[in-house]
Amino acid sequence: MAEPYRILTLNQISSVGLKRLPAARYTVGGEIDKPDAILVRSQDMHEMDIPASVKAIGRAGAGTNNIPVAKMSRRGVPVFNAPGANANAVKELVIAGLLLAARNLVPALRFVDGLKGDDKALHKLVEDGKKQFSGIELPRHTIGVVGLGKIGSLVADAAIKLGMNVLGYDPEITVDAAWSLPSRVRKAHSIEEVLKGSDFVTLHVPLLEVTRNMINAERIKVMRHGAILLNFSRDGIVDNDAVLEGLNSKRLKYYVCDFPARKMLGHPHVAALPHLGASTREAEENCAVMVVDQVRDFLENGNILNAVNFPDVVMSRESPFRVGIANANVPNMVGQISTAMAKAGLNIHNMLNKSKGEMAYTLVDVDSAVPADLIADLSGIEGVLSVRYLPLENQ
Repeated sequence: MAEPYRILTLNQISSVGLKRLPAARYTVGGEIDKPDAILVRSQDMHEMDIPASVKAIGRAGAGTNNIPVAKMSRRGVPVFNAPGANANAVKELVIAGLLLAARNLVPALRFVDGLKGDDKALHKLVEDGKKQFSGIELPRHTIGVVGLGKIGSLVADAAIKLGMNVLGYDPEITVDAAWSLPSRVRKAHSIEEVLKGSDFVTLHVPLLEVTRNMINAERIKVMRHGAILLNFSRDGIVDNDAVLEGLNSKRLKYYVCDFPARKMLGHPHVAALPHLGASTREAEENCAVMVVDQVRDFLENGNILNAVNFPDVVMSRESPFRVGIANANVPNMVGQISTAMAKAGLNIHNMLNKSKGEMAYTLVDVDSAVPADLIADLSGIEGVLSVRYLPLENQ
């Protein structure tokens, strides 16, 4: 039997997920050298010397901005994540934030914490002061949802059930997301349309160059007077200076977010939470299970599902002899792979090739054992980034 796979954990990963790695075939820990794969949650890996032995990285969560994805792509290393596994946890926190702002709960809590005197004095102070915290009810108000993936769709559905009108925008919506989107969501054609038409705006987009500072001074100016902005996506999605200006000018009533910033601390109309989006037991378990299963299937079978830098390539085993090849997405790569295998006297039983942007990935099942010199020949093809031989007999 082959040596166990070695898995390095950079953060505490839920034991529910780690238990899905059989002890006889996997060695797992925080002090593993020459790991085959790395499991991570929030640790920043950009300055890390990632060993050449690493074949995959699994992020037990959705965002991968703490991982040097481009660098791993150049090595032919897939970076897996767990999209949707923490969606319910984030949705519930968004709804909590919505209610915090609508009912003025943060300043109300601060008011009560500052009261002095006995119960009789407290009662009078409460009755005299509560009027300043009068809020609004959610039904018939409009919430704009920017980003209609799994989390955005769940938020939209929850808002509808609370009696709200929902205006949604997502230029990159997938077919699956479109099917899961509640039919009562009114589709907007631009972010500006959402901002102009919403009492509440909630953001659910990844942090990319195109979305950095997406909510800026110009866009805040078109928002409804007294609108409430919620950001449980990523810190860099909004321009904090523009938000502060919007709050001070009363264009915005509240900013509720999961990303504290020094310049906003203590502002009476900012409710900043300590990055609690996925901080539930259930979400941590769901993310760990999902990403562990994906990394394990890749290590053992070469299958790729939910890698942010590779296409989804999942092929049922039809032979005990399998080769997985990561390569640049350039012409004639499949032809060169097939030719090399034919020269080695191997019959291709099944093959699947897919591409995603600049990356491509090929799985090949052949009818007989693959000689080491063929792996070397495949690795030497210009544009090939990594080659792995995955015989079932080694598992």
